[in-house]
Amino acid sequence: MNTTITINTDITSGTISRHIYGHFAEHLGRCIYEGIWVGEDSAIPNTRGIRNDVLEALRNLSIPVLRWPGGCFADEYHWKDGVGPKEQRKRMVNTHWGGVVENNHFGTHEFFDLCELLGTEPYICGNVGSGSVQEMQEWVEYMTFDGESPMANWRKENGREKPWKLKYFGVGNESWGCGGNMRPEYYVDEYRRYQTYVRNYGENRVYKIACGPNANDYRWTETVMREAGHLMDGFSLHNYTVPGGFEVKRPAIGFDEAEWFETMQMSLYMDELITRHSAIMDQYDPKKRVGLIVDEWGTWFQVEPGTNPGFLYQQNSLRDALVAGLHFHIFHRHCDRVHMANIAQTVNVLQAMILTEGAKMLLTPTYHVFEMFKVHQDAEALALHLETGDYSVGGEAIPQVSASASKRADGTIDISLCNVDPNSEALIALRLRGLTGTSEVSGRVLTHADMNAHNTFEQPDTVAPQPFDGVTEISAEGLSATLPPISVTVLTLRF
Repeated sequence: MNTTITINTDITSGTISRHIYGHFAEHLGRCIYEGIWVGEDSAIPNTRGIRNDVLEALRNLSIPVLRWPGGCFADEYHWKDGVGPKEQRKRMVNTHWGGVVENNHFGTHEFFDLCELLGTEPYICGNVGSGSVQEMQEWVEYMTFDGESPMANWRKENGREKPWKLKYFGVGNESWGCGGNMRPEYYVDEYRRYQTYVRNYGENRVYKIACGPNANDYRWTETVMREAGHLMDGFSLHNYTVPGGFEVKRPAIGFDEAEWFETMQMSLYMDELITRHSAIMDQYDPKKRVGLIVDEWGTWFQVEPGTNPGFLYQQNSLRDALVAGLHFHIFHRHCDRVHMANIAQTVNVLQAMILTEGAKMLLTPTYHVFEMFKVHQDAEALALHLETGDYSVGGEAIPQVSASASKRADGTIDISLCNVDPNSEALIALRLRGLTGTSEVSGRVLTHADMNAHNTFEQPDTVAPQPFDGVTEISAEGLSATLPPISVTVLTLRF
C-alpha cells in the first residue's frame, strides 16, 4: 500500500515547544566526567574545563534546555559539596552508578557556565530523597537571589556576583523508586511541603516540576494531580524503550529483525502513555496549564562488553535514530500538553548524542536526528492526516510510516518522515491543502542498508545525513517521494 499524507497548511494544532528537544546530563558513568568535563589542566582542548569538541557539537543542536544533576544521583547530591575551591570540595561515593568516587569538581557554577556556553536554559533537579527542605531552599536562594543573604554572599565569595536565571526546577526525581520508594500519597505531601520553599526571588520565576509517574502508573498521576496540581507548573513522566524488559535487556547492536520490530513497537507505546496520563491531568487541569515533562526517555540496552555495568555505556545505531524520530512525532502530536522532553542522556550514557574515548569524539545517529529535526523547534504544528500500510513481523503489525509537519514564522514548512520497515521502500503521496503555487523542495535523509549500522571512532560517518533525492514529482497540489527502508527524512518546502 502507498502512503498518503494530507497536510492542512492553514490549520495549526499548537506550538511545538523547543523544550521538547531537551537533554539530560547526569553524574553517571562518563557523561559529565570525560564526556563534558575534563578539567582546566586537561590536554584535551577545553574552555574552563569543558571540552571544546563537545561544546561545538552540542551548540549545533540548538539545545533548548539541559537537565542536571540527575536522575537517581539528584537524590543523593548535596549541592554545597560542589561549590567553592575545588581542592576543598568533598569527595563522595556515587552509590547508584558504579560505586566510583565523585570529586564534585563539576558543580553549580560549572553547570551554569556550561549552560551559558551552550546558550541553553538550565533545569535543576532538587534532592527530596536524602536532602532537607532547608537545603533545597538555600540552593534556590544561592542561585537566584540578588541581595544580602548568607547564600547570596557565599555565591559572590565563590566568584559569581550576579544571580543566575533559573526557570526549571524539579522537586525530586523518581520518588516512587530510587528517589525514596515513596507511595504517591506520601510523595504528594512531601511535594507540597518542599515546593513551598522553592521561592521566587526578584524577577526570577521558577517553573516547579513535580515528580510524575513511572510509565503506566496512572494511580500516581491521579493522586498527585488531585492533591497538588494547583501547586505545580510541570509534571514529569519517565518511560524507557527496553526490548526484552529491564531484567533481560538486549544488546545495542547485533540484533535481528524481531528485536528491531519490538523496539519500534515499544517506542510507539509512548503515545498511549501520554494520551492516558493527559486524560487524567485534564480532569484537574482542563486548561492545560500544567505541562507534561517527559524528562527521561530513550533506549536502554545492555552495556558494551568490558565496560563498567554501572556506567550504562551503549552503542547507538540507526535503530536508535528511528526511536528518536518516532518519539518526536508523538511529542509533536501532543504539543498541547507536552511542554518538555529530555533524552537520556547527552554524552556516553544510554541513548547518547555523543560518544567519547579520550580525546576522540563521534556523533551518533541519534545526534543527527536531533540536528535534522531542530527545524521543528517553536514552529506551529500543522494538522495532518496519514494513511499508510502496515509493517508486520510475527503476526503483529505497526504503521510503516510516521510523519509530522510544522510551519516556521516565515511560512517555511518542514515535514519529517520515518519509514520503520527494513525491507520495503515507502511510496509517499504528499498533499498540501491551503496553499497556492509550487514550492522549492529540499531534503536530507538518514539511512543505511544495514539496520545495525552505527558509527565508530574508526568510521565515524557510517550513519550520517545525506541529501535526499527521492522526490519524484512536484505540483501545485503537493509532491510524490520514495523513502528508503529504515530511514528518517526531513523535507523543507519554501514558497
